[in-house]
Amino acid sequence: MDVQAQGGNIAVVGASCRFPGADGPRQLWRLLAAGRHAITERPAGRRGSDRTVAPPWGGFLDAVDEFDAEFFGISAREAASVDPQQRLVLELGWEALEDAAIVPDSVRGGRLGVFVGAFADDYAHLVHRNGSATATQHTYPGMERSVIANRLSHFLDVHGPSVGIDSGQSSSLVAVHLACQSLLTGESDLAVAGGVQLNLLPESLDIADRWGPLSPDGRCYTFDARANGYVPGEGGGLVVLKRLEDALADGDTPHCVILGSAVNHGGNGHALTQPDELAQRDVLRRAHERARISAAQLQYVELHGTGTPAGDPVEAAALGAVVGSARPRTQPLPVGSVKTNLGHLGAAAGIAGLIKVAMSIRHRTLPASLHFELANPEIALDELNLRVQQDLGSWEAPDSPLIAGVSSFGMGGTNCHLVISDVPPGSTASRRKPETGEAEADSGRSPGVLPFVLSGRGSGALCGQAARLRSFVG
Repeated sequence: MDVQAQGGNIAVVGASCRFPGADGPRQLWRLLAAGRHAITERPAGRRGSDRTVAPPWGGFLDAVDEFDAEFFGISAREAASVDPQQRLVLELGWEALEDAAIVPDSVRGGRLGVFVGAFADDYAHLVHRNGSATATQHTYPGMERSVIANRLSHFLDVHGPSVGIDSGQSSSLVAVHLACQSLLTGESDLAVAGGVQLNLLPESLDIADRWGPLSPDGRCYTFDARANGYVPGEGGGLVVLKRLEDALADGDTPHCVILGSAVNHGGNGHALTQPDELAQRDVLRRAHERARISAAQLQYVELHGTGTPAGDPVEAAALGAVVGSARPRTQPLPVGSVKTNLGHLGAAAGIAGLIKVAMSIRHRTLPASLHFELANPEIALDELNLRVQQDLGSWEAPDSPLIAGVSSFGMGGTNCHLVISDVPPGSTASRRKPETGEAEADSGRSPGVLPFVLSGRGSGALCGQAARLRSFVG
């Protein structure tokens, strides 16, 4: 691969996330590096009635009902009628632009595209349950999934595409794929892409358990013999994307570079909700072709990795056929799944995997995939030339370009795979370095004195920002 060939590459210049146990990419990395998970019992307000039958475990966000409406120019009355998924995307969009060092006012009037994956409509069900008597003029747009992306575009006053994507559990990674295509065709000059999922209704998890089922012990055993179902999770994540040549010209320091991506469908080879190995092989090969790499150059793949008896063997077989077979037998491909840390985030699952790998590239370290002891008997890891990453460790060739794949598959058959890398060596933009405190801690030096600059649109917002910044040094 010619890593200097930048014409078709997309830079990830900013990222934001709200995941279980991780408020932002830095906290996500701390969770991953420590080898911890964030699975808990359902919050008190979302446990349902005695008729709730699904296991009580999952990855949940705190205070999903809280929102600084005034900051986003929304009245308290309207905010009460807005799906918390719309509100979360507003917050993540602002934070992602901040992480990219882009002043939100500077994109006003421009061709910034917004692509957001979402399929949960729990809030709409709550509205319908309460009846039309309580509806206001804000209720209908407040519960429409299409408005999840549209509201961010409206708030930023931008004129690029504004699209909600629902391809099931692959929604957020498909959103990133479509955002990259929009940038490459010139339809967008800048893009924000990702996904969101909030599980507000206990009944939704009951229905999922009847289809799934859910893991009865609240653990995701990806590729393990104990795999017994997936663990429900919720959260949201967004990335800010630019054409790589634009990022280099702007002096950005990208998290990583998207070399290529592909999307396909499994057709009718199996039942509607059963994964198809041949389709998964095909999406891997197409992504490699578009990234202009060989399968042997991959150093890691972030799996869809649900920890289900049906899904894991198919994914392993496809990956072994395409990537494992291309590698020396003495160097099995490291694989892992962030679902072992966070649970399955539904429409936000793919973006969680992408941000995990971006942080792994930034720190040039691979975190462990949890809860793996003995391989599923249906997964012959040695024959497939794969190995589960069980410890925090370095990439196999840390001085070479770090190249990884990220997979995400929808229950209805829509598959997506991204190939990502670090920033090309010798370019004017260096890869992002660890935070100042982290770097100085590694070197044994005491951190210097740094000012904390605070701002807010009111005293409550100012105090909240101070408390948030305080958490970074606590």
